[in-house]
Amino acid sequence: MLKNFDDLLQQAKKLKKVKVSVAAAEDEAVLTAVKYASDLGFIDPILVGDEEKIKSIASKIELKNYEVVNSTSAEESAKIAVKLVKENKAKVLMKGLVNTSVYLRAILNRENGLRSGRLLSLLAVYELPQYHKLLYCTDSGINVAPDLKQKKDIMTNALLSMKSIGIENPKTAILTANEMLDPKVQSTVDADALVKMVNNNEIPSCIAEGPIAFDVAFDEHAAKHKGIDSKIAGDVDLLVFPNIETGNVLGKSWLRFNNAKWAGIVLGATNPVILGSRSDTAEIKVNSIALACLASQ
Repeated sequence: MLKNFDDLLQQAKKLKKVKVSVAAAEDEAVLTAVKYASDLGFIDPILVGDEEKIKSIASKIELKNYEVVNSTSAEESAKIAVKLVKENKAKVLMKGLVNTSVYLRAILNRENGLRSGRLLSLLAVYELPQYHKLLYCTDSGINVAPDLKQKKDIMTNALLSMKSIGIENPKTAILTANEMLDPKVQSTVDADALVKMVNNNEIPSCIAEGPIAFDVAFDEHAAKHKGIDSKIAGDVDLLVFPNIETGNVLGKSWLRFNNAKWAGIVLGATNPVILGSRSDTAEIKVNSIALACLASQ
């Protein structure tokens, strides 16, 4: 069980070094995170972009062990970085100084991209001071209002990556507003169907419960009070959100009011993808690199 991001980093340090392909790497914040991960010993970076700028920044921050592939534009950098992963010269793809739409277009290119046949989805991981282990959550950043088929992909993405990280049979709460199956509330119908898919081995192995409300998922006393015999209450590993608003608001409230830490990766491609944003701290970037490297196993 990984209790916090320090545990995650220690787990990543046990890996054989993972090749990370960075698209448009001429960005000091990105290279600072890459340097930290490299210094910890779990990545070998391949930096794609403006060679002169990359080497200048690398020298400034004392990043020493890296490979550079020169590129003349952000779009070309994204294509090259994706190609390195596609050709198995790297295991993880990371976004640098490139527009998100350009980056995703390279990933989703039908001929030269990293399509797996599944939907792309975000796996966010939170370290909450009030919780006893890392909490995995999906999807709070890509799919706005997923239907049942899309939720199946989203769950599958998360469960496959968690297995790679070493979490067998994650305790999975498929969140809704209550525990009652109500045909008028689509999220409860979907949750019930997803649990049946798990039981029918249509989704990777986990201990899934749904529909289930947040209070029941995290409080075994609330479950008992409602007469629910839950195997996951108070010990959830994975939250599956009904829509992007639920995940986005809940995650941001944890960050704002609960001093939470977080990391995130995009799943559903052939390899883990680090999306990130320029506002992410170096800590978020490093934790996300470690998460992606573990998921790549």
